[in-house]
Amino acid sequence: MLNDYTPGDFYCELLGASAGGPLLRRLAGLSVEEMRTRVIDAEAELHDRGITFAVYSDNAAIDRVLPFDAIPRLISAEEWQQVERGISQRVVALNHLLHDIYHDQRILRDSVIPAELVLGNANYRPAMQGLDLPHRTYVHVSGTDIVRDGSGCLRVLEDNARTPSGVSYVVENRHMTMRAFPDLLEGIAVRPIDDYGQRLRAALREVAPPGVTDAALVLLSPGPYNSAFFEHVFLAREMGVPLVEGRDLEVDAKDRVWMRTTCGLARVDVIYRRIDDDFLDPEAFRADSLLGVRGLVRAYRAGNVNLANAVGTGVADDKAIYAYMPQVIRYYLGQEPILPNVETHICREPDGLRYTLDHLAELVVKPVGESGGYGIMVGPRATQAEIAACRARLIADPGNYISQPCLDLSVTPTLIGDRVEPRHVDLRPFAVTGAQTWVLPGGLTRVALREGSLIVNSSQGGGSKDTWVLG
Repeated sequence: MLNDYTPGDFYCELLGASAGGPLLRRLAGLSVEEMRTRVIDAEAELHDRGITFAVYSDNAAIDRVLPFDAIPRLISAEEWQQVERGISQRVVALNHLLHDIYHDQRILRDSVIPAELVLGNANYRPAMQGLDLPHRTYVHVSGTDIVRDGSGCLRVLEDNARTPSGVSYVVENRHMTMRAFPDLLEGIAVRPIDDYGQRLRAALREVAPPGVTDAALVLLSPGPYNSAFFEHVFLAREMGVPLVEGRDLEVDAKDRVWMRTTCGLARVDVIYRRIDDDFLDPEAFRADSLLGVRGLVRAYRAGNVNLANAVGTGVADDKAIYAYMPQVIRYYLGQEPILPNVETHICREPDGLRYTLDHLAELVVKPVGESGGYGIMVGPRATQAEIAACRARLIADPGNYISQPCLDLSVTPTLIGDRVEPRHVDLRPFAVTGAQTWVLPGGLTRVALREGSLIVNSSQGGGSKDTWVLG
């Protein structure tokens, strides 16, 4: 399979893996034709089982199977220890930051982060001010996007602390590998990932309201038209909890939350919500929302229910706040970041804007509040017209953008048609936090399937791979 594969000048995650020998030998015993046939069968099974995502911008094909590449990505035990420690450190710092923002605001008074960057942020929620949460946990589920640069260094590209998605594909990719490619796994010590649902359930029970000993959990979804609905169904099943929509819940006169069932009302103590803040409670946020539960924030503030992730966590995963995360880690923990950031220029600051405008053709420019790969301009791959349009947007609204160098992202062998070719990848490990933080061993390896593309998001044509953390 790999006879004609060359990664060029990029770091290859498979060829560079210190313990990749057994997998390389097994791949050498397979033909591209055999692998391709098995991949086609695997993707047909994914479709038959409804393992899809939605792309709202494509009216011709709303539901799609996330393309699955059968050549796994390897992570050594030693390197995973660094990733695990780095993510845990970051989650602890994010929770410190959010508690401080919604309480004493010491970090703002000490000018570590500009106050207007937080208090003027669209995701800052005054309703959270002074609210004490169990274990001071705001980010119960996080997805940290990590890339490897041209020097081989792992770096954090961004934090996802609101409603990070993709963990269902991590587990389903492993199941698919075990069903369709058991010969690749045989005899290789790969850390298991099947206990994610139980880990998440246990962590959410830990953050139940005070005095609750047998917490009743539900997963709140916007419904079947949401792009991640498959994941909502998957996680509810894995956790063994009811999957509900806003119309299934109600808040009574004593600010308690109940679920409507065929046997009457059932008490709800913790809600794993997959609905954005704006649509969560028409009484507190958008009055026109039909997705949320009227009075839910009242019940939350009264301490009768807990929400995961907490309301207002979007402040922490704003891309402008991300640029200050090394300072945040030093401020609260007195430590150096285990996983460094990618160099970032904040365009709301005069020096950052000036540098970005002077080097647009060399930089990646991102809107601070967007996700899914939307609105990104990759300077080295952009046309003159695209660069000019980006310049105009920057000048008109500099506070909405950051810029970063265009990294030589690492690659992995990827089956493209009847050839194995290098494609750029990132990694999104998932961490679950109750009283403590646990990191799922592996994560979602997203792969940019278009030749030369650096955008790995599924909404932009990316696929995924099984991620093996070696024992």
